[in-house]
Amino acid sequence: MAESYHDWWSLAGVDSLVGERPAGWLDAPVANDVAARPKVSPLAEPEIAPLPAALQRQEAPVAPEVKGPVVLPDGWEEFQTWLAESPEVPGSQWDARRILPVGGAEAPLMLLTAWPEIDDQRDGALFSGPAGQLLDAMLRAIGMARADCYLAGLAITRPPGGRIDGKDAADLDRLLWHHLRLAKPSRLLLVGSDIVRMAARISLPDARGRLLDINQDGGKVETVAVAHPAMLLARPAQKAAAWDSLKLLNRGR
Repeated sequence: MAESYHDWWSLAGVDSLVGERPAGWLDAPVANDVAARPKVSPLAEPEIAPLPAALQRQEAPVAPEVKGPVVLPDGWEEFQTWLAESPEVPGSQWDARRILPVGGAEAPLMLLTAWPEIDDQRDGALFSGPAGQLLDAMLRAIGMARADCYLAGLAITRPPGGRIDGKDAADLDRLLWHHLRLAKPSRLLLVGSDIVRMAARISLPDARGRLLDINQDGGKVETVAVAHPAMLLARPAQKAAAWDSLKLLNRGR
């Protein structure tokens, strides 16, 4: 056997072997020799191959918190503070600057528009710029002034492009009727085609020259609809129709 080992290494090109310690080439390991096994600490954890990813334990996804309808304050002062400060106000997410209502509850006339115009958002007040000057002239024509009115936008900021989706429309619709219930105006002037469609459920052309009745808390609020003053400036031919509607507010005065 020794000669066989020697011949094999010679054929492999090895002609000498030098080592620090002698090797027992002819020693065969004893089967099940406990002493030959590697020593393992009795406290060591056995190594277990990880399971495939598909079989590993997966944490259950956390269900998103389901939020109910936004709670709308029932008191007038609390409602105004909520409009000014709460992050839950529908329509407050479109711009950091909020354009808040001006005036008090139970005003002889409430002017309601859908949301601020671009000039309003820039200047921080409803009906600002040339459109505001035209509105003041319209109010004077029926013997009123801004100080006599409650001015409000349904949304306190302007949506991108002046358009809203279905969910925003539903949230604003709920806010609309709550706002009117707290404001309790004697009469209501809807300013602009968007708010006419949302509050009266008809288009502005169908509302012109008509006295509308908005049902609110079992009663009716006499309502008139006109185009937004910014639209009247762009299309002066529509001023006559706006005047026909405004004259209805003088009925019984």
